[in-house]
Amino acid sequence: MGIVAGLDSSPEFTRIVVCDSDTGAVLRQGYAPHPVEPAPNGGRPSDVDPQAWLLSLGEAAGGGLLEGVQAIGVSAQQNGLIALDAQGNAVRPAMVGGDKRAQVAAADLVDALGGRGAWAEAVGCVPGAAQPVTKLRWMSRTEPDAAMRTAVLLQAHDWLVWQLLGRPVRRTTDRGGASGTGYWNAATGQYRTDLVEMALGHQVMLPEVLGPSDAAGTTPEGLLISAGTGETMAAAFGLGIGLGDAVVSLGASGSVMAVHTEALVDSSGMITSLADATGMHLPVVTTLNAVRALRGAAEMLGVPDLEGLSDLALKSTPGSHGLVLLPYLEGERTPNLPHTAGTLAGLRRESMRPEHFARAAFEGMLCGLADALDVLRGRGVDVRRIFMLGAAAGLPAVQAAAPALFGVQVVVPQPADYAAVGAARQAAWALGVSQGTLDPRTPPMWPGAAAQILEPGEELAVGQAVRQQYVAVREQTHPGAFRG
Repeated sequence: MGIVAGLDSSPEFTRIVVCDSDTGAVLRQGYAPHPVEPAPNGGRPSDVDPQAWLLSLGEAAGGGLLEGVQAIGVSAQQNGLIALDAQGNAVRPAMVGGDKRAQVAAADLVDALGGRGAWAEAVGCVPGAAQPVTKLRWMSRTEPDAAMRTAVLLQAHDWLVWQLLGRPVRRTTDRGGASGTGYWNAATGQYRTDLVEMALGHQVMLPEVLGPSDAAGTTPEGLLISAGTGETMAAAFGLGIGLGDAVVSLGASGSVMAVHTEALVDSSGMITSLADATGMHLPVVTTLNAVRALRGAAEMLGVPDLEGLSDLALKSTPGSHGLVLLPYLEGERTPNLPHTAGTLAGLRRESMRPEHFARAAFEGMLCGLADALDVLRGRGVDVRRIFMLGAAAGLPAVQAAAPALFGVQVVVPQPADYAAVGAARQAAWALGVSQGTLDPRTPPMWPGAAAQILEPGEELAVGQAVRQQYVAVREQTHPGAFRG
């Protein structure tokens, strides 16, 4: 039996799980918040000292948590950017993934390369404010001195791996992390250094992209460090999803991602073509409005929380007595309608009741995600099972409607640190390959997540009728939204 650890450095905290490398059983766990000063007005800091991540890691690993561990995998927040000078020192604080300062820079880059289709063809995604390539453009325009001194580019998990290894000359990343930068093509496995130069103004050193089972190196104490990856890829690996599976994530915004055999090029920009942690691909489609729509409905109805909104919605029936909510409250990304507003249709005297509006909010949110799912299906992505994540996934109204609206089995995993578990599984894979006990093409077979299973059952036909009602309103108000 080997012992491995997986650490997940999210924007707010570090979680560590220590696991049996053969069975995946969690032996012990650690946790520590990041020692970061809160941003004004309760927002997230746009600039973060990455040393805070190390301090949090050290605290989470205290008390002998890592005793006996042979290998460590690192998962971390995606789209963060750490720009280093030639001596390996940060030229400025790290820019985190949620930083929105680069929105104008994103539009500049899209135009500079010739449009959304050109970017999709080049790197499988259209730059947004979050992508590192866009942050580079922002630096070159806003902080030219820092941009000029930038010699090396790393992301959060790359930087943590490099620190754990003692800051060696060699810097590394993985396919998953590289695929979100905006300057690496998941289809070819190659960097587009010309895009870095276009964004930053000059060439820099980029980390070597490791394979899924490769090790980044070994510490002086003999501890193996695997390649590391982004939180999304680590969570997918921790959940154990494979071909035929999709993950629907219910946050303020929503996302649908699925395992696929190849990178997808989508000129509309709705699909972001990421790589996963196994050698496959993770095409992702994002909606701007998910739980955000539920919270808005609860406020309108004077309901104190989402649980109360769920209870109210279940007093209605499928179809919400004809009410349809298009939940485009902050514009929408899927379909691409950035300046639109939400729509409430089907108002009749008998439908003007709180429970019907509550139900319409849940159905609108899920139908919007079903639209995103159809974008992937329309590109040949096979989806036979959906994993539904997020606190809202446990709401009875969501669970009652989701299987019939999505048309497939829905799996609601029990809450767990799946990104940390995925990082540990990656460490076990790299350790097994180094010891000659695992195939570099086949990850360790850890059991899947404990979960609640929901089947469409007899409600499938009713759910599809609700979906058709939603699509009819969408086509009436936004004709051809998915064809333009």
